Amino acid sequence: MAGAAEPTTMQRASVLLVEDDRPLADLISYHFEKAGYEVTRTGDGEEALILVEEIDPDLILLDWMIEGISGIEVCRRLRRKSATANKPIIMLTARGEEDDRIRGLETGADDYITKPFSPKELVARAGAVLRRVRPALAAEQIDYGGVEMDLAAHRVTRDGKPIQLGPTEYRLLRHFLENPGRVFSRQQLLENVWPHSEDIELRTVDVHIRRLRMALGEHGGPDLIRTVRSAGYALDAEKVG
Repeated sequence: MAGAAEPTTMQRASVLLVEDDRPLADLISYHFEKAGYEVTRTGDGEEALILVEEIDPDLILLDWMIEGISGIEVCRRLRRKSATANKPIIMLTARGEEDDRIRGLETGADDYITKPFSPKELVARAGAVLRRVRPALAAEQIDYGGVEMDLAAHRVTRDGKPIQLGPTEYRLLRHFLENPGRVFSRQQLLENVWPHSEDIELRTVDVHIRRLRMALGEHGGPDLIRTVRSAGYALDAEKVG
């Protein structure tokens, strides 16, 4: 059964959701609260800046097009202040062009997700950002698609059954679990998973992907690793039949 990576040991990490589409805000809030987050909401950019000072959220989910000042301007202003310069921000937007994504990231967003998106993927991406930039809030377990990784015990299970992995397959799976649904090229996987990627050939990635697939499928169940022709690989429980 598919599920998002959740902050299973997180002490009620707080999220400021800046989104003026009420139905979407309701949906996002539901999934984050279900995953154990405290959610504060607003659809106004000026109010968002005030709330950041008042509640000091652990993470900001910031829509690009909102009432008042734009989300991109909110991000810019937060990055200018020393108190909020390193505040984790994920931009939410319908603007999917490459130039827009680059602009959002260059303004200081830690991640960028284009509408429409899976709320479960957003929760997983939020957890990944927090693990990266706020280690004190890091979960000790990552759970996605029935696969659970215990980071403290260095153990992996699928639907409660143990999975035996080599060190490289473990690192590869962790990278996928922290970024579910995202497609990574072989080169990107080399750079993120292998400590000395300059000495490794691209086809090595394919070998370890096959090993990881075999290990995850040892006890049956659908293949969670999606191959995207001419693009790479993704861990994608939402796409399996």
